[in-house]
Amino acid sequence: MAIDFSKFDKAIDIDGLKQDVAEAAENGGTRREVPHGTYEVKIEKLELTESKKHDPMVSCWMRIVAGEYEKCMLFMNQVVTQGFQIHLANEFLRSLDSGIEVEFQSYSQYNQLLMDIAEEIDGQLEYAVEYGESKGYNTFKITEVFDVE
Repeated sequence: MAIDFSKFDKAIDIDGLKQDVAEAAENGGTRREVPHGTYEVKIEKLELTESKKHDPMVSCWMRIVAGEYEKCMLFMNQVVTQGFQIHLANEFLRSLDSGIEVEFQSYSQYNQLLMDIAEEIDGQLEYAVEYGESKGYNTFKITEVFDVE
């Protein structure tokens, strides 16, 4: 069976991917591990996507904008199939201070909510994020919100 690769052209930000390839070439092709700590970040992507197990998942890509790890990325992925998981995602979304009411009603509605939040904060807000670990999972806590000048 032939694979229709055009579906990836539609599903993946090709221009962003090309930029990532260029940055990887500049950095010698190696990915730097970002240690746990507090970083100033901008949200590059916020979406409802599908996990490897085909479960709905909130995905947030955060680019570090200052300091030793500037330009490195932090990736938050939260599966949202259970109440406590949706609660965790909601708390994170509320901490982004977008001014949009965060509530889960359905996955279609939640998808639109994430797109609305991403649009509202894009180029407007940056964050101090405390990147840590609990019970073997990475944790992300917004500790401060900054207006982009």
